[in-house]
Amino acid sequence: MLKLEGKRFTDFHSPASTCSPSRAALLTGRHGLRNGVTHNFAKGSVGGLPLNEATFAQLLRDAGYYTAMIEYLRMIVMLCLFLVIGKWHLGHSGPYHPINRVNNDMGCTDKPGFDLPSCLPCEQSKHSRKGGGCDTKTALPLFENQSIVEQPLDLWTLTEKYAKAAGTQILTARNKGQPFLLYVALAHMHVPLFHNHFLNVTAKEAYSASLSDMDSLVGSIKLATEAFCMKNTLIWFTGDNGPWEQKCEFAGSAGPFRGKWQTSRGGGSAKRTTWEGGHRVPSVVIWPGNISPNTTSNALLSGMDIFPTILSLAGVDPPSDRHYDGIDITHILLNGSDTGHKSLMHPNSGAAGQFGDLQTVRVGHYKAFYITGGAEACGGGSGKQELHDPPLIFNLDTDEAEGSPLDPASEEYQLVLKEVEKEREVLLWDIATDNVSTADYTVSQSAVPCCQPQNPACRCHRKEGRAHE
Repeated sequence: MLKLEGKRFTDFHSPASTCSPSRAALLTGRHGLRNGVTHNFAKGSVGGLPLNEATFAQLLRDAGYYTAMIEYLRMIVMLCLFLVIGKWHLGHSGPYHPINRVNNDMGCTDKPGFDLPSCLPCEQSKHSRKGGGCDTKTALPLFENQSIVEQPLDLWTLTEKYAKAAGTQILTARNKGQPFLLYVALAHMHVPLFHNHFLNVTAKEAYSASLSDMDSLVGSIKLATEAFCMKNTLIWFTGDNGPWEQKCEFAGSAGPFRGKWQTSRGGGSAKRTTWEGGHRVPSVVIWPGNISPNTTSNALLSGMDIFPTILSLAGVDPPSDRHYDGIDITHILLNGSDTGHKSLMHPNSGAAGQFGDLQTVRVGHYKAFYITGGAEACGGGSGKQELHDPPLIFNLDTDEAEGSPLDPASEEYQLVLKEVEKEREVLLWDIATDNVSTADYTVSQSAVPCCQPQNPACRCHRKEGRAHE
């Protein structure tokens, strides 16, 4: 439905291929080497997105927009309020909590969702050792403002909570007569998978059921904007990374973006990597009366473009004491232009190399890799880390599966290499001379979210406005 009503981007990329750095770059318009967030925060992280980094939410709030937040989606941005409904994953302690400026696989639940390996319920898992990625010590919390209102969270009612919270905040914005921006960051399609609790599906149907659940939720939020608000509402739907391959049948598919060069040598080529399957994501924007329906753009774009574009449409200037990697794409949204980025850099997000390093370069329809390997595939193989000097270069126009690199001796390769090295050198120098931030990745047990710190089980549920054991 969104595709039919708006503009679809076919060459849109998340700023990174894991959660925290992707979201930080989306909210600030800056690469992790600038904003300081180069890899995921943990449940016991003391810090988060550096406080001197400005998000588009803060800037719109200061400009008079109604702002709020509801944690946990892959990403919907609706021009009018700042709500995060869903997954924040950029710090939860003290000033790093989103209300001042958690992740659905970072804790046990009483009724676990579909995952690989399967995780035990809290009551059983707290007597077991942590294994296979299952968290056995802390119950998964649900926040409302700064308070934990449910711990452990019931995943199977989360979709209903999203829909209710979104509708309430949209209605509040309308009643206040304020413009708003709603940022919804759903736990769908991250593992553990869950869906409407009235459905009874098998593990084989889990992914499709969760996808259908997300689709229904997005539709309900869209209907809320139409019913309560605001016909003049822009909706931007996109994702924060590609499939998590090691989760096998619960990971989803990267479609034609298979990273064949890597998979033929072992290892994954989606989440955590700089192969197309790791960061090329769906993206659709609708804005009735402004964006032509059922249109497509092939422009090279990034999630970092959301920051400058939303600010431009709202007439808000970003801070001038720092540089940005996103570009204002208003001309693409409204005027049919197909001119996006000349080049994009993709950072290491947990596979080979150093976190945040811009190790893969996209110039036009060419893509150069300086490092490959290191990400786990379904079955457990991670692939050997390999440095490439000169880099591997692929022509995505003829090889979207990234299977056969260009011959380094060819004239085509040599011409592309010069452009790749020029673009990379310019950006790295710009970052080196910029106002950059450093994130605090210190981990402490005292920072683990718990509704009752004196209770090691961390268990409470709100009832009639109060939390109860």
